[in-house]
Amino acid sequence: MQAITTIGLDIAKSVFQVHGIDAAGNVLIRRQLKRRYVLAFFQKLSPCLVGIEACATSHYWSRQLKALGHTVRLMPPAYVKPYVKRQKNDAADAEAICEAVTRANMRFVETKTPEQQSCLMLHRTRQLFIRQQTSVINAIRAHLAELLAIVTDASDQRVPEVARACLAALGAQLRALKAQILEFDRRILAWHRSNETSRRLDAIPGIGPALATALVASIADPKAFRSGRDFSAWIGLVPKQHSSGGKEKLGRISKQGDRYLRSLFTAGALAVIRYAKIYGSKHRPWLTALLARRPTKVAAIALANKLARMVWAMMTRGERYKEPVALAA
Repeated sequence: MQAITTIGLDIAKSVFQVHGIDAAGNVLIRRQLKRRYVLAFFQKLSPCLVGIEACATSHYWSRQLKALGHTVRLMPPAYVKPYVKRQKNDAADAEAICEAVTRANMRFVETKTPEQQSCLMLHRTRQLFIRQQTSVINAIRAHLAELLAIVTDASDQRVPEVARACLAALGAQLRALKAQILEFDRRILAWHRSNETSRRLDAIPGIGPALATALVASIADPKAFRSGRDFSAWIGLVPKQHSSGGKEKLGRISKQGDRYLRSLFTAGALAVIRYAKIYGSKHRPWLTALLARRPTKVAAIALANKLARMVWAMMTRGERYKEPVALAA
């Protein structure tokens, strides 16, 4: 056990899979561990490199194993998949993780703090309630397409009592969801006001408290990205490449990475464009020229890309937002 230098840990609900090798790459251990025995197992090991696929619970295990003196690296599952040989099972996954974590060019995910994960839970739960609210609203509209004018009249007998009971239940659920969403909005705003980085990002046009807090909670270390373009590519706001033989062929945006952040960036960009169309965009010549030659939605993606790069620069350098010269004039 003392010779183990690298471990691939495939986490699951109840049973984890361990794959350990020595410095020469020889397999020393390949076994399953029940959840309650995981920490006891790693306590017996000398400090080693542990690879885990990145997910919500992986950040918890990363913090626990780091406290025991191990070096933990989280990797996107998509980057581990090419190392899986043939059949897909826990043992093969652990072996692939063990191999992937030793690659020099592998990209890793920074471990999030409990506070960052708590903020992300706020966003994810709020988003779940919004989807449920949309579902309930659609159900009510489907049932009431021709009954909207008479459903509120209790004396009107054209709506059966059973239908009224169903509508009352749907209405109660809709009101409860609206109240819960409002409460989560308040909690997100409170978290935003308590975080200095989030307040700085909020100064960027198109970046509100929701996107600012989601960014701070999602990005443990902005310096993990080599440039603003890498950060924008991580969100999925750059074109797909089909280049070969020195010829560059760019397609639509990749839509890889964090869908939630991408949707917030796009919504923020559309808000900036909507404001520019109402009040004029002469102070933003770049945006004016873009809207003159491209459709609104295409321009919104380009602006979202630009906003992402600005966010990365501000988070990396600790700077505050500076208005462009054309705006400040």
